[in-house]
Formats: sequence, C-alpha cells, structure tokens
Amino acid sequence: MKTGVLLVNLGTPSAPTAKAVKTFLSQFLHDRRVVDVPRALWCPLLHGIILPFRSPRVARLYQSIWWEEGSPLMVISRRQQAALAEALNEAGIDMPVALGMSYGEPSLATAWQELKSAGVDRVVLLPLYPQYSVSTTASVFDGWARLMKKERLVPAFRFIHDYHDHSGYIQALAESVRRHWEQHGRGELLLLSYHGIPRRYEDEGDPYGQQCHRTSELLAAELGLERHQWRTTFQSRFGREEWLQPYTDDTMKALPGEGIKRLDVICPAFSADCLETLEEIAEQNRELFMASGGEAYHYIPALNDQPAHIRMMMDLVCRELV
Repeated sequence: MKTGVLLVNLGTPSAPTAKAVKTFLSQFLHDRRVVDVPRALWCPLLHGIILPFRSPRVARLYQSIWWEEGSPLMVISRRQQAALAEALNEAGIDMPVALGMSYGEPSLATAWQELKSAGVDRVVLLPLYPQYSVSTTASVFDGWARLMKKERLVPAFRFIHDYHDHSGYIQALAESVRRHWEQHGRGELLLLSYHGIPRRYEDEGDPYGQQCHRTSELLAAELGLERHQWRTTFQSRFGREEWLQPYTDDTMKALPGEGIKRLDVICPAFSADCLETLEEIAEQNRELFMASGGEAYHYIPALNDQPAHIRMMMDLVCRELV
C-alpha cells in the first residue's frame, strides 16, 4: 500500500478583507463542534450581529500581521509541508505530504484529491493540534468522515489523536525556549498560554485542559524550572460563558502587581504562528502587561518549521507505518 500524509490545521481567510474574513468565520462558526448552541438560536445571532460587526474588526487585525507572501498560518503551514516531505524523502521514505484546512482553502477535499492522484491508498492524518479537543481534533475527524462518505473505496487510515506528551514535542519546545533565552535573556516568569475552550466542554469529558497542564508540567521539568517560575493560562475566549481559567489577559494585568516585571510567553497549543499568537499575544497582551507596570515582554514564536518540530512530525508519522 502507498501511504500519504495529510497535515491538517484550522485554516485562515484568503485575504485580510472583511469579505474574506466573513466567509471564513461563517464556515468556522457554523461547525457544531466549535459552537454547539441550538441552530435556531445561534444562526440569527451569527448572521445578524456577529458576522456583520466582527468581520471588519477581525479583518483589521489580520491586516496588522499579514505577510507579503500571505497569511502567516498558510505560509508557515506550506513550509511545514515542504520540510516534512523533504525529511521523509531524505530518509528514503516514499510518502507524499498534502496540506488541508478544516476551514477555507486548501480544503480537506483538495488535499485528499492530491493524495489520491498520487496513488495513495493509505493515509496518516496528522491534525496539528498537540492537545486533543472536541473543537479542533474531533472536527478534523468529522471532516474526514464526510469526505469518506463519497468514496466507493475508503482508504486505510490512521488518525493521530494528540501528541501533548510526545518527547520530541516537549524537547522541541524546550529547545525553542532555551534558544530564546540565549538570544534575549531570561524573564522572571515563563507564561504558557493555551487557546481556551468553554469550561462546559471539559465538564462533559473533553481532555484538552488536562493535556495542556500536562504539557506545561513536562516542559517545565525539561527546562528545570521551579514551580514559581512558570504558569499556565488560557486565551482567546469568546462569548459570555465561563472558559478554562486562569485567563491570559487577566493574568497579564495582575502580574506586575505581583512583582513580575519581566515576562516570557510561549503558546504551546499552536503549531504555527497565526492571528492568536502574532496579534493577540505578541501585541494585545504585551500592551496589557506593559500598561500594568511591566518592564520587558517577550513572545517566544511557535515551533513553525523549526527542524526539531519537523523531526517530531516525522516520528509521529513513521510510528503509524508499523
């Protein structure tokens, strides 16, 4: 059987415009895995208030971080795809690598057709979400299942559930932090900020929060940090219900009052830099921290296409070949 790899990430608007953002957000926020509110209540709110008012504002945020080559998430994801394909090829492994997004383009359907055209009849699906959540990883599985409903011959496939405690992932994070400290000095606290989910999801069985805390513990141990030298928080909450706490933005405001004036921040749940890291963390939260009395603030970039990250991806994929 010929095996192919399907890398999957969330997706991005095709352009930093209100129209493109509205299209992207509409697809994203229609996913029942993301928002499980009854449609009769959610759709009028989404189309009548959220999309018309939020799309222009989010478009301006995208404009502030957009690269000349395009959306940072897309540019980095393509680099990851190319780097993984090259690493597999150098190891003598004939395994095409395709890239698909849960929302926007390239879609999962586009990526599957690319692999299918290459003669692939066995697929390793790698959602680039280190920690499992119903709102991300499970949504990828839903999208794949919808695709397979149209196939007469469903390919054999392996689905990588999560890698929150994978040794290569932890080591790659630690290597990134150490390299940052060597170049920029070391802050008084390492803050690990993860994308949040509604607390209700965890109460209903989503292991995401537990896996985030486990990642933090393993990274802190790898770096040799004492308990007071690191902290876990959750960002990007949306709506009025309670999300996983403590909240990143509230923590930013409080830290200077606790005597923490020099801060390093890393976002281990993001495999590629995007709006939530480059704008929300690197800009918005920096402003909150500095305005509250902070003196130095450093965002440590996501793993992106760093060699250690690509090696970890290769290890994850190759484990599925046995």
